[in-house]
Parts: sequence; structure tokens; C-alpha cells
Amino acid sequence: MAILAAVYHLTHYKYDRPVVLGPQIIRLRPAPHSRTKVLSHSLKVEPANHFVNLQQDPYGNFLARFVFPEPVTELKIEVDLVADMTVYNPFDFFVEPSAEAFPFEYSEEIRDDLAIYRTPEPAGPLLSALLNTIDRSAANTVNFLVDLNARLQREIAYIVRMETGVFS
Repeated sequence: MAILAAVYHLTHYKYDRPVVLGPQIIRLRPAPHSRTKVLSHSLKVEPANHFVNLQQDPYGNFLARFVFPEPVTELKIEVDLVADMTVYNPFDFFVEPSAEAFPFEYSEEIRDDLAIYRTPEPAGPLLSALLNTIDRSAANTVNFLVDLNARLQREIAYIVRMETGVFS
């Protein structure tokens, strides 16, 4: 049985005088490569006097670039979508035999393609401290990842911030 989720998002800015907006990049559509199917999606932007270019970023995510040729007194962005949230087995995947045991090395033919994902950002002191506690001895790769994710879920607290305009 399908589980459908409807999402409505509204961002509405009002200005006390006409302002010139630079191009606005809007990323309010799920990635096409996610398992969640988007059954319907609508994006409505006001003022109506605008140009829009629908694009994809280098990772395949959708984005809409809006250009407003004249000064505006408000910007309104509305998104409606319905997604099929059918439960799936997160372990329904195949692990190459060469990657079944952690740690592993990528084969030469894909190593360069994955380089962008394998080059870490500099770690701050808290992340460095956490990384130093991770057991890197030989283990089943899936078990290693499950254990690591469970640990992160236990140790990282989520803080709900109710202040207006706070997004992180």
C-alpha cells in the first residue's frame, strides 16, 4: 500500500521599496535519482514578470534559475508536491565482491571518477576527535556502515530552533 505525502512550502518576502533582485536559484524539488517518486510538483513564483531556466547541477539535482528584469516589491515562492513514500528495503543493493570487506580499495578504472567524493574537506577539532575514535580494523563493509550510522544517530543531537528566519 502506497503512503502518499503532500508537502506545501511558502517563502514570501515583502520589501518596503522596490528592490533589484539578482538571479534567484530555487532548489525545491527532490533529486530525480532518489527512490522517492514525485507524483506531482508545482512551482509558482511571483511577480509574474520573470524569466526562468530549468537546469540540473553537476550532481543531477534540479534547480530553477529565476531572473527578474525589473525592481520588485515582493518575492513569493510556492511549492506543492505529492511524493510516494512507499517503504522499501534499504538493504536491497549489491556490494561488489572487492568491496565486501572494509577497508577496501577502489579499482583503478573507477578511482578517478570517484576522486571528487573521496577528497575530504578539512576536519575541525570535533570531527577530528570523532574520526580518531572510529575502529578501522577489518570488518564487513555493510556492518561497518550500519554501526557507524547507528553511532552517529546516537551521538549527534538535533536542536529544534523556532526563531524566525533560522534555517540551520
